[in-house]
Amino acid sequence: MAEVITIGLDIAKNVFQAHGADAAGRQVFSQRIARGKVLDFFSGQPKCLVALEACGGAHHWARELIGMGHEVRLIPPAYVKPFVKRHKNDAADAEAICEAVQRPNMRFVTVKSEEQQASALVFRTRDLLVGQRTQTINAIRGHMTEYGWVAPKGPSWVTMLGELIDDEVGASLPNAAREMFRVMLDMLEKLDCQIADLDKEIARRAREDEVARRLMTIPGIGPIAATAIAALAPAAQTFKRGRDFAAWLGLTPLQKSTGGKTKLGRTSKMGERTLRRLLIIGSSSVVLHASKRGAPEGSWLAGMLARKPRMLVTVAQANKTARIVWALLMKNEDYRAPMAAAA
Repeated sequence: MAEVITIGLDIAKNVFQAHGADAAGRQVFSQRIARGKVLDFFSGQPKCLVALEACGGAHHWARELIGMGHEVRLIPPAYVKPFVKRHKNDAADAEAICEAVQRPNMRFVTVKSEEQQASALVFRTRDLLVGQRTQTINAIRGHMTEYGWVAPKGPSWVTMLGELIDDEVGASLPNAAREMFRVMLDMLEKLDCQIADLDKEIARRAREDEVARRLMTIPGIGPIAATAIAALAPAAQTFKRGRDFAAWLGLTPLQKSTGGKTKLGRTSKMGERTLRRLLIIGSSSVVLHASKRGAPEGSWLAGMLARKPRMLVTVAQANKTARIVWALLMKNEDYRAPMAAAA
């Protein structure tokens, strides 16, 4: 029997599929494995290259297999799909993973530590709570509209609606409706407190992390964006240039070029959604400040605002910020504002 050099592992909730190949890429075995027997199976295999799709649970299994002495590579699922032959099943997926990892130009995902995943969980939890708060606010506004009370958008107006419910005006509401509104307002107050606690935790992490402190010197990047980049972004050395990092975030134009003709479309949005959103939000504050108080004369931002719509400039500024982030991380330096061009 040929020696196994590469194993493609298709992970799932309960039943995994392993596809082993020799040095020539020929199949050695294709085997289904129960979740509880995965580690026992790999303990009986020679030290080899194990490839997985970078999906839910992949980083956990990668750490376990690395601890056993195997070399582990995580591949983005989109890069595995072209290697799937016809029908979609676990065996075909495992074979495709095994074949994809052998390509010399394949790109891989860096395996995250438990601490990195814990830091990322802080932001995921905050996003979840912010979404629930928005949902609760919209529910309160929508239900109160049924009783003739209309309020503008925004959390600040919900306080006024809460005061109206406890006021004499609220006496006209049915008791059941008034009690349900109070339940939602109590829920909203609890969400505000939990989000505030997470904001304090994020600010603490930003103060203690050297990389986050360096990132916060960039205009438009605060504690939340700085610690998110430190937790979610791979090492800067993963990318050859700043444009590659911006493309990984999904901030570069979509290309449909052919025949030597360059055709650029809308922003691709193919990347890390959380970081892309945070950079765009931060860039919007930079662009808004420049549009109201004026950007430095002769600067790139002043030229863009003079000829482009503000939203387009905001995305372009986010792209520029992403490149600055990459350069700053590569050089381990603080941000230095560029000098405006002489008139």
